[in-house]
Amino acid sequence: MKHLIAPSLLSADFANLQNDIEMVNNSRADWFHVDIMDGVFVPNISIGFPVVEVIKRHAKKPLDVHLMIVEPEKYVKQFAQAGADILTVHYEASTHLHRTLQQIKDENMKAGVVLNPHSNVMLLENIIESCDLVLLMSVNPGFGGQKFIEETYFKIEKLKSMIEKRKLKTLIEVDGGVGLNNAKKLIDVGADVLVAGNAIFKSENPTKTIEDLKNL
Repeated sequence: MKHLIAPSLLSADFANLQNDIEMVNNSRADWFHVDIMDGVFVPNISIGFPVVEVIKRHAKKPLDVHLMIVEPEKYVKQFAQAGADILTVHYEASTHLHRTLQQIKDENMKAGVVLNPHSNVMLLENIIESCDLVLLMSVNPGFGGQKFIEETYFKIEKLKSMIEKRKLKTLIEVDGGVGLNNAKKLIDVGADVLVAGNAIFKSENPTKTIEDLKNL
């Protein structure tokens, strides 16, 4: 499978959000990556259901919604109604992870688990069969523009090995500090989906940057 590109709207211009959405629509990007932060699980607050609904109204590609919130299970149905196509929840925030993943699938969304940089991929041994994707954070979640954590390459390799040994189709997504400087190496070690924020939206030509990331 050719790798996927998911521009992170956290880095978009919220004063001109529709313009940035249209840019992604007209680019070779595959998904929209939408970060939801509650100020509790991470030290930042982003957007809620009304903005997700607006994004969905204009987006022509799937919404990949990343919940950086406590008790994500309380909001699964609402995010489905708001327009999420893919919903990922943090291992560190989910007490009953199997149940939450099943909730997500019951709402006809793809279900994923997110691991913070300090969390070992072996924590997923007993849940990987239920995951459509695993999102590995390559920065500490909460803010865009952070420096990529180099240990992520090793985590991708370990996770890829686990997935291949079980003959699963689980995708590996990477988020944080991703750009043209490291994207090729991430793909080479096993990443399937690259989330890029500042690398795309702060570039002089976002459409070309997406094209370049896609062509790696």
